[in-house]
Amino acid sequence: MSTKPRPQPEVGGPYANYVLIVLMIVYIFNFIDRNILSILAEDIKADLGVTDAQMGFLYGTVFAVFYAVFGIPLARFADVWTRRSLISVGLGFWSLMTAASGLARSFPVLAGFRIGVGIGEASASPSAYSMLSDYFPRRLRATVIAIYAAGVYIGAGIGVFLGGYILDWWAASYPTNPPFGLKGWQVAFMMVGVPGLLMAIWVRTLREPVRGMSEGVVTEAHPAPFRLLGDELMTVIPPFNLRALRGDRRALRKNGMAAVAFVAGAALLIGLTGSVGQWVATAIGVYVTFSWAQALEIRDPATYAMMFRSKSFVYTMLAFPMTAFVGYGAGFWIPPLLMRVYDVSATDIGMYIGLGAAAGGFLGITLGGVLADSLKARFPSGRMVLGYVSIVGVVPLLLLLLYTEDLIFAFWINFFLTIPAACGGGIPPSTASDLVMPRMRAVAGAYYILVNTFIGLALGPYAIGQLSDFLHAGGMNDADSLRAAIALSMLIFIPALLFLYLAQKHLPQDEASRLERARALGEPVEAGPDSSPPAA
Repeated sequence: MSTKPRPQPEVGGPYANYVLIVLMIVYIFNFIDRNILSILAEDIKADLGVTDAQMGFLYGTVFAVFYAVFGIPLARFADVWTRRSLISVGLGFWSLMTAASGLARSFPVLAGFRIGVGIGEASASPSAYSMLSDYFPRRLRATVIAIYAAGVYIGAGIGVFLGGYILDWWAASYPTNPPFGLKGWQVAFMMVGVPGLLMAIWVRTLREPVRGMSEGVVTEAHPAPFRLLGDELMTVIPPFNLRALRGDRRALRKNGMAAVAFVAGAALLIGLTGSVGQWVATAIGVYVTFSWAQALEIRDPATYAMMFRSKSFVYTMLAFPMTAFVGYGAGFWIPPLLMRVYDVSATDIGMYIGLGAAAGGFLGITLGGVLADSLKARFPSGRMVLGYVSIVGVVPLLLLLLYTEDLIFAFWINFFLTIPAACGGGIPPSTASDLVMPRMRAVAGAYYILVNTFIGLALGPYAIGQLSDFLHAGGMNDADSLRAAIALSMLIFIPALLFLYLAQKHLPQDEASRLERARALGEPVEAGPDSSPPAA
């Protein structure tokens, strides 16, 4: 009995759009599970007896360090293995860890489950960036990735809304003696985690695209993908990370000096803030990232050079994560701030802030992606303009939201604020894809996620929480201290503007010389019809 061969995916078309929608839903689940913690923060603080800084650590650092560090080996794996399968397995694992968070009855246990969520979620975006770059032509890359990235705002908004609704519903249904002694925040984790297990099955049915097919650049299959995964995991787990450096005394010496510097820096910051977990975790994450980059230079010098010897790549990877410092920090702390200032229910805050942010974020990031691709068609660095739009648009609107005395007005401002805040979300990953070869895309995307996670997620919520605690200890009430901390966080926009300018300056030449640089590094390059950069 003969079987009909399965149709091969094509660049563009209905099936590519279907894949885009499915992957965007995955990203929605990603941020529902991640951002629900924001609306649950006040209840968790009261139940577990933790501070603002500890909540920032729980939402940001403890999640972000493992998300970022494991993102690198999983991205390398995505560059050689079946990407849809990796996304499916990761989605199932982080959904299980989210549901298990509902069993936590102490801060350390909850932190442990958040680590699991971070590791699982690290599998998704690098694989998705790579798949979408194959399913769609380069001229649509920022638009497509922006649509995918809209899941950030839709998921974050739904997470805040659902979390608030579940909190109040559980409290109203069981004012005393709840089943199994579960609190509302624990039930919320369980209810948003379980559906992801079903979604993981759906993702597994997607067709895997031919790697490099959107540009006609031939990419050979890797002979031993799981061996590569094992090797990559060893590069991020001390002391096994030193194996890749053996035989290179200069690299080992540099690694030792870096380790000493990171330990000294962590000790200094612990002495200043008293936050042991925050700075130990951060130091480990930075050290592992440094070691991974050293190993990459030894084992895959072409990928290392395409990324780190491109000035536009390096500056882009600094500029946009600095804007994420404010985005993640303010995004996490605005719901608790409004609850403190206006003494309203979690349901009301979750509904208007969550759904407003979802709608504004979707509009901002999708329109930003379309505008970015349109500007790039006019001049090579056109996409970078959206970075300036994001910063200039956020500053006045965020200040207005923080200092208004009208709650309804604050809800409306939150919606409009999210539009410019989101408009540049598709720029860094699409730019990274344009600057490297197809086999390097997932790693380049993962590196952006890593830096964005360290600067934005690991430091933003924690720094605002720490500053809020400091100002509160100095005499401010808990609402005014948090408000001032969020406002002061925008000072990071100053260096962000400088790096954005430098990225824009170097981008045209770096992109135009991509294939030439790859050939010089020994890459086998077969240029296809869509392999050259767009005309200026």
